[in-house]
Amino acid sequence: MKKAQNKKSPAIAYAIVAKDLPGHLFQVTLAVSAPAPDGQVLALPAWIPGSYMIREFARNIIQIRAESNGKDVPLTKLDKHTWQAAPVSGPLMVHYEVYAWDLSVRAAHLDQTHGFFNGTSVFLRVVGQEQATHTVDIQRPADPAAASWRVATALPELKARRYGFGSYVAADYDELIDHPVEMGDFALATFKAHGVPHDIVVTGRVPNLDMARLCRDLKSICETQIAFFEPKTKRAPMERYVFLTMAVGDGYGGLEHRASTALICARADLPSTAAPQTKELPDGYLQFLGLCSHEYFHTWNVKRIKPAAFAPYDLQVENHSPLLWLFEGFTSYYDDLMLVRAGLIGEPAYFKLLGKTVASVLRGSGRTKQSVAESSFDAWTKYYRQDENAPNAIVSYYTKGSLVALALDLTIRAKTAGERTLDDVMLALWQRYGHDFYPDGGRGVTPAEVEALFDEISGLRLKSFFDKYVRGTADLPLAKLLAPVGVKLADERKSAKPSLDVNPGRDGNDCKLSAVHEGGAAHQAGLSAGDVLVAVDGLRATHANLDNLLARYAVGATVEVHAFRRDELMAFQVTLQGDRAPGITLTLDAAGAKRGAALRPSAAR
Repeated sequence: MKKAQNKKSPAIAYAIVAKDLPGHLFQVTLAVSAPAPDGQVLALPAWIPGSYMIREFARNIIQIRAESNGKDVPLTKLDKHTWQAAPVSGPLMVHYEVYAWDLSVRAAHLDQTHGFFNGTSVFLRVVGQEQATHTVDIQRPADPAAASWRVATALPELKARRYGFGSYVAADYDELIDHPVEMGDFALATFKAHGVPHDIVVTGRVPNLDMARLCRDLKSICETQIAFFEPKTKRAPMERYVFLTMAVGDGYGGLEHRASTALICARADLPSTAAPQTKELPDGYLQFLGLCSHEYFHTWNVKRIKPAAFAPYDLQVENHSPLLWLFEGFTSYYDDLMLVRAGLIGEPAYFKLLGKTVASVLRGSGRTKQSVAESSFDAWTKYYRQDENAPNAIVSYYTKGSLVALALDLTIRAKTAGERTLDDVMLALWQRYGHDFYPDGGRGVTPAEVEALFDEISGLRLKSFFDKYVRGTADLPLAKLLAPVGVKLADERKSAKPSLDVNPGRDGNDCKLSAVHEGGAAHQAGLSAGDVLVAVDGLRATHANLDNLLARYAVGATVEVHAFRRDELMAFQVTLQGDRAPGITLTLDAAGAKRGAALRPSAAR
C-alpha cells in the first residue's frame, strides 16, 4: 500500500465539519497553497468508483466562494461540476457547503444520529495538483448531539488519534477519495487476519449485537481470501481494513474501497447475543456475510486488478469497459464460495444460494438479447438505470457473470483433470496486473489480455466459450458441466400453478405491477407495468390475496382482470399460463458425488 508522505506545508489541505445536523450540511474549506497562475480549476467527481452511474455530486454544493489574502476571488462555473478561480498571487481559500441526505453507500449523509461521507461527494479536486499530498482536518461538530461522536476511517492519521477527530493524510487525491468516513456513536470491535488489524464499525440501533460472532466469522472470511491471493506469504495488500456498516430497518448494499468497505444492511440481519446458536446460519446473516465477502474480495479484484479503462479513473465522465462480468461477476462467484472455504457453510447451503442465482438469470428474457460483455459496457445507461422493462431487455453482469465464472471453473477443472482451476487464473491476474498496483501504479488489463491469460493458464483454447457465453447470449450448459462432479441441476418450476407472469409490487394494500414478463399471460392480455390490479373475475385483488385468487383457476382458464392505468379503469381478458418462474435445485448425486468431489469448487479442502 502506498504510504502517505507527510510535508510541513502540504500543497492541498481540507477542513470538513458537520455544520448543521438537522439541515444535513457539511462545511468544507479547501486551501491551495500554490494555485495555478492562470486561475485554479476545481472539479467535483461526477461518479464514484464501484457504482457505475453519473450521479452529478456537484448538485449538492449549496453555496461556494473563494478568497485570497482576505479578499474575495471570483469563481466562474465552467460546467455542471467545474469552477475556475480568477488568478491570485497568494494562497487560495475555497469555502463551500455540501447537502448530505443520501442514506446509501455512495454519497454523504448527515443528521443528529451520525455523519457519513465519501470523498467524491465532498472534496473538490484541485486540477493539475492531484499528485500532491492531501490532508483533511475532520473537525468535531459544535452541536451537542455530537458530543460523544467518534470517527472511523481507514485514512491514515496525521495528528488525529485513531477513531478521533483531527487531521488525516493521503498521498494524493486518488487515495483521499478512496477512504470513506463515518462519524457517530458506533459499536466497534477489532480482530487480526494474518496479522492485519480489521475493524468492524456498526452504526445504528442494533440491540444485543453479537460482535464476538461477527469478529469470528469475518476473520475466517478475511484469512481465507488473503491466503487465496497470497498462499505463500499470506500478506494482505493493506496495512489496516475497516468494515463500515450502517444498520437500518430495511436495506442492503456495499461499496468497495482500497482498505475499507461501506455497507448498509437490515439490523435484523446482524447476529444477536439473544438468539440461539444454530449450526445453519440464518438467511439474513448469511446474506450479510456474503456481502462482506463480496466487498472484501474487491480489495484485490477491481481495486487493484483493474480494467484498463479504469487505470486511471476519469471521474468526470463515464469509463466504459466490457469487463465488469469479470470484476463484478467473478467477485459474485467467489463471495459465496469463500463462505464454504472458510468453513461457515456447507455444500447444501451453497447449492441453495447457487440455485437462486441460476433461477434469477433464467427468469428474464433479457438474457437472450444482451451479452454480459454488452451489459458491462452499458452499465452506465442500462444496468444502473433500470426501468420496468429491465427483465425483458438486459442481463445482470453480476449474476450471469458469476455463472460464467462457475462454467469456466468447471470446464477448466474437467479438461485438465483438476490440474488447473479458475483459482489459478485469478492468481495470475493478481500477480501480473494487481500485485504491484500500489505503490508503483498499474495500467489495468484489456479484454484481449484477459482471454489470452485464460488460454495460457488453463492450457485450453477457450475462444468458442467466450464467443458463446461472454460476447454471445447463449444459456450456459450448467447441468452438463455439473453432472461429472456429482451435482444434479433440476428445474422444478410449478408449471401447474396458474400465473399472470408478472412481478407484483405493493402500493399500500394494492397490487401494482412492477414488471410484466415478455410472452407471459399478462403481456399477451395487454397488461403493463404500473397497472394497479383491482379485481379478478369480480373479486377484489390485493397484493396479499392475488395468488389465492388465481389458485381457484386451472392453467388455460380465461379470467377477467380489471386494473387502473393511471386514473382509467380498464378490463383485460387473461388466459392463465403455468408458472414460468424457474425453480432451480442443485443436489449431490449419490452415485457421482464421491467420484466428483475432487473437482468440485465447493468441495472441502
